[in-house]
Amino acid sequence: MARKQAQRRKKKSAPKVSLPRIPIGRFLKPMLAALVVVGTYEMSARMLDSDIESLSVNGPFQRVTALQIEEAVSNELDAGFLGADLGRMRELIQALPWIDQAAVARRWPNRIAITVTEQVPAAMWDENGLLNVRGELFVENARHIPAELPRLSGPKERAADVARSYLAIRDRLIPIGLDVRSIELDPRGAWQLSLSNGIEVRLGRRDVAKRTDLFVDVVANVITGRAADISYVDMRYSNGFTIGWKDGANTPITDPENAEREMLAYRDAN
Repeated sequence: MARKQAQRRKKKSAPKVSLPRIPIGRFLKPMLAALVVVGTYEMSARMLDSDIESLSVNGPFQRVTALQIEEAVSNELDAGFLGADLGRMRELIQALPWIDQAAVARRWPNRIAITVTEQVPAAMWDENGLLNVRGELFVENARHIPAELPRLSGPKERAADVARSYLAIRDRLIPIGLDVRSIELDPRGAWQLSLSNGIEVRLGRRDVAKRTDLFVDVVANVITGRAADISYVDMRYSNGFTIGWKDGANTPITDPENAEREMLAYRDAN
């Protein structure tokens, strides 16, 4: 009986054993996150493989048609909605004649939107080319050239320089009632203008800015009202200029400050 009581005491004093808890939350969250990533990837892959169902093209369409733009990017559309290379599409569109800028964007869920702006011709280049407002040659052989455009010419690589000079000189002449009909830079680097009144202005290669100032500040006033009789004005002198008359005579002016008086005196004497 004493042995049974001892066994009961041992049973009562034996420590309780409990199994460790498994932190299910710690494993469940990463698993759920992984499932979300996989699901997102699969959904993106399906969208990547989805076709582009519509293509919208917006623009003025005066020189280029929407069909031309669609044809330019048609091969890129096979890559799907997300697979299409929008940058490449933009390059292809802007390579078209008369296209200045293009914007290409995705429109969910399956549409590509294209917006274009066309070039604005600001001047004629040589015989058949066209320059835009930035002086860039964007068409070399235009089939139609507006008659009112001024004509610019020179070495092809100097087109932007000629355009800048044209704009700078024109800005000086417009306030005094004159305009530039054409400007030419020859292979030697000499500049020559043709004004809207028919007078030719020879500026030469050196001191072009100084000679332009002299023409605007002095010569323009002298020739005003005499355009019908004047053929050209030669500014290629260090201390004056020469007026060439349509009758074949010419008047050298050596004192620009007294150009009017000197011109009249010379004409009277000859």
